[in-house]
Amino acid sequence: MAGVGGGNDFQWCFSQVKGAIDEDVAEADIISTVEFNYSGDLLATGDKGGRVVIFQREQECKNRPHSRGEYNVYSTFQSHEPEFDYLKSLEIEEKINKIRWLPQQNAAHFLLSTNDKTIKLWKIGERDKRAEGYNLKDEGGRPRDPFPLTSLRVPVLRPMDLMVEASPRRIFANAHTYHINSISVNSDLETYLSADDLRINLWHLEITDRSFNIVDIKPANMEELTEVITAAECHPHQCNTFVYSSSKGSIRLCDTRAAALCDRHTKFFEEPEDPSSRSFFSEIISSISDVKFSNSGRYMMTRDYLSVKVWDLNMESRPVETYQVHEYLRSKLCSLYENDCIFDKFECCWNGTDSAIMTGSYNNFFRMFERSSRKDVTLEACRESSKPRAALKPRRVCASGKRKKDEISVDSLDFNRKILHTAWHPNDNIIAVAATNNLYIFQDKFN
Repeated sequence: MAGVGGGNDFQWCFSQVKGAIDEDVAEADIISTVEFNYSGDLLATGDKGGRVVIFQREQECKNRPHSRGEYNVYSTFQSHEPEFDYLKSLEIEEKINKIRWLPQQNAAHFLLSTNDKTIKLWKIGERDKRAEGYNLKDEGGRPRDPFPLTSLRVPVLRPMDLMVEASPRRIFANAHTYHINSISVNSDLETYLSADDLRINLWHLEITDRSFNIVDIKPANMEELTEVITAAECHPHQCNTFVYSSSKGSIRLCDTRAAALCDRHTKFFEEPEDPSSRSFFSEIISSISDVKFSNSGRYMMTRDYLSVKVWDLNMESRPVETYQVHEYLRSKLCSLYENDCIFDKFECCWNGTDSAIMTGSYNNFFRMFERSSRKDVTLEACRESSKPRAALKPRRVCASGKRKKDEISVDSLDFNRKILHTAWHPNDNIIAVAATNNLYIFQDKFN
């Protein structure tokens, strides 16, 4: 990757936008997770209405050379329904918290989706043939009276229009008391973990009625609770290693070979706080909202409210890189606390070669950082610049005093328009950005 933007060597361009142009966005249509599969040919989104929409990348077409890289709807299905827990008198939302793809093993695709309580394994497969000529069923599939039958027919397969079917293969329920915030597929391709505020469970993909509790931070007396688990992820290559982050800004790396219950971590990553910058908001803004291993497995990235940090797994004392996402909001923490924005959970992602990282901000801005050159760029997801192949103009926020021509004042940022969920194609410079109910897809000029 030549650069994250701005320079002559590299330019992000608009590719597509999916979703209705609505002034009043229905709550159910707000996108709550975005995830590419391992090849990058499929892109899944989940929303607050419990739906999963899968987009498929079009193959290059000779008479439409510009259509390469276009993602079109492949399958839409209702993954979760609203439920009611009568024992606790609690409504369980249908909102999809996370989607994780399994590496493809055959013609079908599999993904895990979860709401607050229940994880489901979905199979997405194609059908382009149907059987005809049954003996005991008519063409509509209804049973036939067997007595008038005088001859035996051999059923045959006939071609039909392509149908994409999503079917639930497994339902993993009743294992979490608190809201599930993370699921992560292990590199052994047989197990996965799920995390809530106080516990992490390890599941086998084939077994739905049993999971192993591998982390439990629930104190005997809940009044002694000082932190909660905010995110968890399996290592991309070592099936015995996983990390989880906390609301206190620390990350624990655990090894399942050391003990069945990983209450004792193997490594503990935490940056010491600068006492001079301590304030009422220090603890809230140090809470980690996302943790992601690099593709190589050597580094991990964490996102807190104001910054992204990259940690070397061999160095626990401090991060090797720190990137300020929107430092200009530090003076606005009081009003962000009052409107609850300070509790927003931003995600972060790596590009395919671990050379660049991306995360979201407010005003439909998202930020990219190139690790080697330390270059960064702020881009905006908006329909105004949504002409195909239109280059994205870098945006700048002016924190104080005089505003230059192209700059936006920090006071005029819209905190209701926020980019919490982003995804980067595993091999190409194609990114997907969720802005409220719209999915934006951007790519480099050469893609």
